[in-house]
Amino acid sequence: MKVVSITVDLSRARWRKSSFSGGGGSNCVEVADAGQAIAVRDSKDVLGPVLVFGRHAWRQFAAKVKDER
Repeated sequence: MKVVSITVDLSRARWRKSSFSGGGGSNCVEVADAGQAIAVRDSKDVLGPVLVFGRHAWRQFAAKVKDER
């Protein structure tokens, strides 16, 4: 795996909560399409750290999660 550092402008990001997040509000993540990348954050800490994945890496991750369900 290659790790790189990029700067992504998230000021206009439209965050959406995972469809698997329960109504209780715990263990929720939000994702946003940031153009060249996908951003992920903890919905309970919206000002906290954000993980940013390249589009290819995100597609691989999502496919693996779907395969294991």
